[in-house]
Amino acid sequence: MKILLINPPIENIIESDMPKELESGLDFLPPLGLMYLAGYLSEKTGHQIKMIDCALENVTYEKMEKIVIEEKPMVVGITAMTFTLIDVFKTAEIIKKVDQNIKIVLGGPHVNIYPTETMNNKNIDFLVLGEGEAPFKELLDNLDDIEQLKQIKGLVFRDDDSIVINTGVRNLIMDLDSVPHPKRDLLPYKKYYSIIAKKNPTTTMFTSRGCPYRCIFCDRPHLGKIFRARSAENVVSEMIEIKKMGIKEIFIYDDTFTIDRSRVVKICELILNKNIKLNWDIRARVNTIDEDLLKLMKLAGCERIHYGVEAGTKKILKILRKDITVEQVRTAFKLTKKVGIETAGYFMIGSPNETMADIKETINLAKEIFPDYIHFSVLTPFPATELYFRGLQEGVIKNDYWREFALNPRIEFKPPAWEENFKRDELIKILIKVYREYYLSPKYIWKRIKELRNWQNVKNNFKAGMRLIKLAI
Repeated sequence: MKILLINPPIENIIESDMPKELESGLDFLPPLGLMYLAGYLSEKTGHQIKMIDCALENVTYEKMEKIVIEEKPMVVGITAMTFTLIDVFKTAEIIKKVDQNIKIVLGGPHVNIYPTETMNNKNIDFLVLGEGEAPFKELLDNLDDIEQLKQIKGLVFRDDDSIVINTGVRNLIMDLDSVPHPKRDLLPYKKYYSIIAKKNPTTTMFTSRGCPYRCIFCDRPHLGKIFRARSAENVVSEMIEIKKMGIKEIFIYDDTFTIDRSRVVKICELILNKNIKLNWDIRARVNTIDEDLLKLMKLAGCERIHYGVEAGTKKILKILRKDITVEQVRTAFKLTKKVGIETAGYFMIGSPNETMADIKETINLAKEIFPDYIHFSVLTPFPATELYFRGLQEGVIKNDYWREFALNPRIEFKPPAWEENFKRDELIKILIKVYREYYLSPKYIWKRIKELRNWQNVKNNFKAGMRLIKLAI
């Protein structure tokens, strides 16, 4: 059976609060979920698997239609996120125009939150809920047997074109070592890059799934709240594969790479023992690192750590339920810089009960800890988060706009902010001012000049600088 996995064109993505100069073209990173699915199907079945990353290769809808005509797949799999839903539905429409018999399967976070609403679109045949590798395979094994499909946990589909069947989500995969590695070679993997990478090409990687923390603004409906980690041996074996492919840097997408300290130590020791020369980039919490661990990670190739700070006051951190302190933030950034690892700091403005004084403290903290990269955003109440439900209950959010969008996605939709004390436009103005003041300050510019090491650094910094100059005009 021919299976086509598609990362759709990005022509109708929902507008975010980030300035356009800082939002697009900074990187092209591979679709990790689709690569995992391709790896699983390649190892567990005899199906013919093909992948297309339309965004990377500038595949328009017209080109995509020609590819579908040429390939003649029986099943097409697409990852659906709320921000890309319009392009997902347009992709499905074009596929059905080519051949109504092609089965279209969606997975990803959006369909886990809004399965019934998604099935309202008649071009969608199946949804795969939760971790999709196993249920997708079982779907393919029983594609024409409606009674067998009803027995497979993790599927949503229509029976007789009217009744939506939801078989519920199956149990999480506890042994992640049993999941085959992502199938990177089905994509032009050497074309992926990031402007902040020290070396390109770049790829993405998961070493764990599930986030056990309680932040009210975040939800991972398809991966669950139970932290599950791959063994150090399994992680490093994938790194060796990546190295052999000629890839130079890995962006590790775990929510928090450093939850299990002993596992991180073992990963680093294996990298050093096997002499694997690769750069890697992680996400961590400020309360899960220490100087000895940072030194070891640096020796093993860790180039950059992304820390979610979010706010600069005890009051807002408590409201967001970050379970960290401002002093832990200061310590983490100080130690990370001390050992020579780059830092990226993530901050939000517009939180519940936040005042202008609170926002100024957050901005001042960002300037004080002085990350190599800052990411300020307007707090958005995303669907299925505690923040979103609280907003509906308290009347800060007047209507269930995410569900309305799920039923009728439209390009003019703008995700509202938490407009308790500030309007969205006010917050975006503050946001743009922060970026200008930070990245165009003499202190920051001089820091970047001193750190230039090679032609790649020069090109990356020049490209970023031109964007910032446009932002300042």
